[in-house]
Amino acid sequence: MEIERKYLVTSPPENYESFPHHFIEQGYLSTDPVVRVRKEDESYILTYKSKGLLAREEYNLPLNEDSYHHLISKTDGCVLTKRRYLIPVEHCDHLTIELDVFEGRYEGLMLAEVEFESLEEAHSFIPPSWFGKDVTLSGEYQNSRLSQMP
Repeated sequence: MEIERKYLVTSPPENYESFPHHFIEQGYLSTDPVVRVRKEDESYILTYKSKGLLAREEYNLPLNEDSYHHLISKTDGCVLTKRRYLIPVEHCDHLTIELDVFEGRYEGLMLAEVEFESLEEAHSFIPPSWFGKDVTLSGEYQNSRLSQMP
């Protein structure tokens, strides 16, 4: 189960580029249900996600490089590219902020996501001051939706 809140970021912390990061490229074979293929650095993953905004089922299966390249060529919409910075949440050592800084078509877009162990934890989370608008329940900034925008 993925339990996650998502925020639009307009003013990231000054030092965000000093944190560990991954380069991500991903495309969608389907958006209903969500079936995604992703390259994260040198790892390749096929993901299925059920419907939902704050909480939903998620299954990840490993792919090899050849399978990834075959499937990414069959995706609908645009392929998203981004750098994901991993920033620890202050005073909460088990939570990590995933700051996605988009490149390519969505260059300049920044989204922060935090995954939680429970719905209670998600609802009680107090975001850092640099987080912008909570867009979790709007669905407007789901990556699957961004990939289909004209």
